[in-house]
Amino acid sequence: MNDTPGWAPPGSSPSDEPDHGAQQQNEPADQPAPEQPTWGRQWARRQPPPGRWTASGQGPTPPPVPPAPTPGGGWGTGPRQPSAPRPGVIPLRPLAASEILNGAVAVMRAHWRTVLGISLIVSIVTQGLITAATGLWFNDAHGNERNVLDDPDATVGQAMRAVGGSLGDSGVTLLLGVLGTIVTTALLTVVTARAVLGRSVSAKEAWGGARPHLLQLCGLLLLIPTIAVAVIAAGMTPGLLLAFAGVRSEGAALASLGGFAAAGVAAWLWVRFSLAPAALMLEKQGIIKALRRSFKLVRGAWGRVFGIQLLAVVLVFIVGAIVEIPTSLIAMVIGGDNAMDWLSGESVAVSWTFLVVVGVGGVISSTITFPISAGVTALLYMDQRIRREALDLELARAAGMPGDPTDGHGKGQPTVASTSGN
Repeated sequence: MNDTPGWAPPGSSPSDEPDHGAQQQNEPADQPAPEQPTWGRQWARRQPPPGRWTASGQGPTPPPVPPAPTPGGGWGTGPRQPSAPRPGVIPLRPLAASEILNGAVAVMRAHWRTVLGISLIVSIVTQGLITAATGLWFNDAHGNERNVLDDPDATVGQAMRAVGGSLGDSGVTLLLGVLGTIVTTALLTVVTARAVLGRSVSAKEAWGGARPHLLQLCGLLLLIPTIAVAVIAAGMTPGLLLAFAGVRSEGAALASLGGFAAAGVAAWLWVRFSLAPAALMLEKQGIIKALRRSFKLVRGAWGRVFGIQLLAVVLVFIVGAIVEIPTSLIAMVIGGDNAMDWLSGESVAVSWTFLVVVGVGGVISSTITFPISAGVTALLYMDQRIRREALDLELARAAGMPGDPTDGHGKGQPTVASTSGN
């Protein structure tokens, strides 16, 4: 047997060596045996520094590896992995929900001049038109028409005209808000795509990249709610037909049940189509292809996409409330009792001063919340493509990151379109 230190404890002799402490044959008894060096001393002289060898003697022990941070922000015990490249506001790897929300805010912070400038201009225009439409609606002539709805002696024709006028006013307000959302979504999606690559973009450049697709985006954002309304109407139609046939109680119950079921289907479709605006803007596709693209990207991740979109809605609601509650209180002080009744949903006339103060609060709220909602949608779209199509490789190449961007990825990934906005 060899004399590898791991095989024998210090101070012992290997089994194939003679016993140096025993008396040898034909030696005089009174002659002491010559002193022999023990294996323990030799082993002690040859042993390596402590902590460098394993107990079994199989070789040197590798140095301890510090724990590596996990993608979710915690600390693991595995070996440290190379960090993902980060040319812009997000790391080029699959993102956690918090990273998507933080990325949307980071876009606004890193490019605040462009982002807030675009959002402020659009908010002033849309909110100004909404305030003007509301002020014209709440004058004496239209106030008398609205009072018809509260008159029990009003004829059916008067009631229908009043309802039509009310719906027309709400429709105009809703349409102006949708148009503002369309413009900001188009412009800020381009800004977010450039921010991911670490590149800045001016408002003029964002407008130049988004302008050719505004009409398509307008059609897309009007088509999605139309599909949802059509699905709900289809679910309620059998019950309504039954009610019109004379079976009112059963028809009403069936219409309610069908409406609830159809609302669930509409919500499912809404989430499946929620990434279509980003696909249309960044892949330069048509309306139908953008819907199909979103449907494919969300497949198998509906719950995750829904959860992140819901978090974004909650965040936008909280930010909007923080801004609008103080301005609404100021408007109530200025407007008096009519303002309180108006805010509670009653049809009363209010002053222009009250409407202007409320409009200022809406402008400030929209300026902050538009970039959050648009940024979350764009980053969620990129995250889904990173997970499914290795978009991070394309983004790393587009950003000019050093090294081989294919390290750690499988071969044969599909070629993806650039999202640089050029």
